[in-house]
Amino acid sequence: MKKYVQSVVIVLATIVLMAGLSGCTKEGPVEKAGKKIDKAVEKAGDQIEKAGEKVQDAVKDTQK
Repeated sequence: MKKYVQSVVIVLATIVLMAGLSGCTKEGPVEKAGKKIDKAVEKAGDQIEKAGEKVQDAVKDTQK
């Protein structure tokens, strides 16, 4: 009986691990949307940085 319980536990643990690993490989719509949002935020940050540099350059030019 003890050997049977150990076998069942091993089989269940294997199934859980396999299900968990297979879930990690597929990218769902939420993950895709998250990546798009990340890219948009990154692009916006780059544009803000460029605008800040232009403002700094303009300030330097007016101080000359």
